Amino acid sequence: MNFSGPGDNFQLLFEEPIQSSDSVISLPDSIRNIYGGDWLIPSNRQYRYSNFVISHDGKTSFSVLHHEGGGDISGFNRHDQWVMALTRARADAVTVGANTLRSEPNHIWSSAFIFPQESEAFNQLRLSEGRKPFPYQVLVTRSGELNADAAVFADPLLEVIVATTTSGAKKLKALGLPKVTILELGESDVDLNLLHERLQKDFGVMSVLCEGGPKFYAALVHARQIEEEFLTISPVVVGASSTEYRPGLIDGLAFEPGNKFGVNLQSLRRAGNMLFLRSRY
Repeated sequence: MNFSGPGDNFQLLFEEPIQSSDSVISLPDSIRNIYGGDWLIPSNRQYRYSNFVISHDGKTSFSVLHHEGGGDISGFNRHDQWVMALTRARADAVTVGANTLRSEPNHIWSSAFIFPQESEAFNQLRLSEGRKPFPYQVLVTRSGELNADAAVFADPLLEVIVATTTSGAKKLKALGLPKVTILELGESDVDLNLLHERLQKDFGVMSVLCEGGPKFYAALVHARQIEEEFLTISPVVVGASSTEYRPGLIDGLAFEPGNKFGVNLQSLRRAGNMLFLRSRY
C-alpha cells in the first residue's frame, strides 16, 4: 500500500495508552507514519463508530442551499477528507439518515469519492482487512421518503440497504428501486439495536461507520449504539439565529443535566488550525 497522505503528516498531541482485551486489527506502517499512530479496531465483534466535522462554535452545517455539507464546515480541508477516507476504508457499512441523503444527493459514501487521489491505496487497505470493495450504503428513514434520483441508487457497484418502518417500507416498495434491500425494523420508529444485529447476521457487517446527520446521530448515541467518535474541529465560525437554524453535533434530543452519555478522549491530533479528536463513549 503506497499512501502519500494529505500533505504534511498529522501532529500527535495526545494518545491514551492502548488497552484492549479484544483481538484487534492495526493500521499498516504507511498509514501510521502519516496519522502519527495507530487506530486499533476489534476483529472478533461488531464495532460501531462515527466521523463528523464541526465548526469552532460546534455546528455541523450552514443549512444553506448547496452549502449543507461538512465541506463548508471544514473548508474542504484535505486532512479532514483524508481522515474521512480512512474511516470509510475500514467500514463494512456506512449509515446515514434520510436528511443527509436529501442534502447531498450526489454523494457516495466511499473512500474513492472523498479522496480519489489515493483510491487504489485505500482499496488495498480494504482488501487486506477482508472487506468488500465498497461499504454497504445504509440509509435510515422512518417515513420511507427518499430521493430516488440519488447517486447511490444509480451506481451498479454499490449495495444499498434501507432501514425503515412498516409504513415506510410500503412507500419504498412503491418506488421500485432496483437492487435495494429494505429492512422493516419497527412500526413507528427504526429499532437501531435491531439494525446493527441484522447488518451483522444477514450481511456479515462487523464495522459500522455513522456519518450523520445530527438527529440520526442523537438517536444512535441515546441508544448506546456508538462506541467511538472521530471528530474534526474546524476554525470556521457558523453562528445561528432565531430565523437561521444551524444544527450542532447532537440534535433532536435534549439530554438531561448529569446524564451518562459523555465521552473519554482517546487521542488528539493537529494539522494546521484543524484538531482531530477520537473519543470513546
